[in-house]
Amino acid sequence: MRSYSSILEEMALRTQPTLLGLDVADLLDLLGPGARPFRARQIYEALYKHNVADLDETTTLPKDLRDRLRAEMPHGRLTVDQRFNSVDGTVRYLLKLPADGRTVESVLMPQDDRHTICISSQVGCPVDCKFCLTAQMGLERSLSAGEIVGQVLHVCREHNLDPRASHCNIVMMGMGEPLLNLPNVLKATRILCDDNGVGFSQRRVTVSTSGIVPKIAELGAAEVRPNLAISLNASHEEQRVALMPITKKYHLADLMAACKAYPLRPREFLFFEYVMLRGVNDTDADARRVVALLGNMKAKLNIIALNPGPGIPFQTPDPERVDSFQKIVMRS
Repeated sequence: MRSYSSILEEMALRTQPTLLGLDVADLLDLLGPGARPFRARQIYEALYKHNVADLDETTTLPKDLRDRLRAEMPHGRLTVDQRFNSVDGTVRYLLKLPADGRTVESVLMPQDDRHTICISSQVGCPVDCKFCLTAQMGLERSLSAGEIVGQVLHVCREHNLDPRASHCNIVMMGMGEPLLNLPNVLKATRILCDDNGVGFSQRRVTVSTSGIVPKIAELGAAEVRPNLAISLNASHEEQRVALMPITKKYHLADLMAACKAYPLRPREFLFFEYVMLRGVNDTDADARRVVALLGNMKAKLNIIALNPGPGIPFQTPDPERVDSFQKIVMRS
C-alpha cells in the first residue's frame, strides 16, 4: 500500500510545470540537446537572484529564446488575491496559485530592523490540530517547489527586501505540514539558499513540523536543509493526543527520541513551539514537564499565547499564567 506522504507528493507533482521551481539541471533539460550550460545559469539567476517578474526584463537572453520559453512554459509567479495590513506592520497575503487558482497564505512580519516571511507548504493541512484554523480546511493539495519559492519572491519584490541581508528570515509555518511535502520543501530550500539563486543563508530558513517522526531523520540527512522546529504544544502524551491527533501515530516519546538523534550543525539549535491554551496546557506542572522533556537537548523554546479564531474551542491564557510558565522555563 502506498504511504500517505507519497500520495501528497504526487499531488504536488501533478501541478502544471512552471519555470519557477526549476533548478539549473532542469533548465538545461528544458533547453534541449546542444544547449549551452551558461544559458541555463542565466535563466536561473534571472528567475531567482534577480527576481524578474518576466524574462523580457533579462535582455542578456536572446529574444527568440525568451519567446520560446514563454510559449513552452509559464513563468509561474503568484498573484495577489487579497492583502491585509495590520497596525503593527504585519502584512498578510492570500496568493493565487497559477496552476488552479487556489490560494495560500503568506505573511510578512516586521520587527525592529528584522523581517520574517512566513510561507505555506500545502493548500490546507491534513494534520487536524484542534487549535489551528487551517486544520478546518482539510488538505486540498501539496505545493510544488516553485509555488513555495514563489511566495518568498513575491514578498521580497513587493517590499524591496534583500534576501542576502542578515535581518531577513523565512519560516515554513504557514498552511500545511512541510514534512508531508518534503521533496518539494527540500528542493525549494536548495533554490532559496543557493548563492546564485534567491540567496538566503540556511541558518535563516526554518521549517516547523507537527512531528512526522520518519521524515525528521530524512530531513536531517539532507545536504542543504532548513532549521527544524517542532510544534510541541503539550507536556504529556494524553494531552498531545487530544490537541494534535497525529500523536496517535507518532507518539510523544518517539518524537523526543527523533529530536535527540537529530544531527545538529555547528551553532544550530532545535526549536520547539508551545501554544498555551487557557486551562488546558498552561499550568506550572505543564511547564515543569516541558522542561523535563527538553532536558539535555540543544534547544530553544518559543512560548506563544493562543490567538483565537472563529471555530477554535480554546481561549487565550491569562497573562499571569504565561508569565509564570515562562519563569519556570527560564529558571531551568
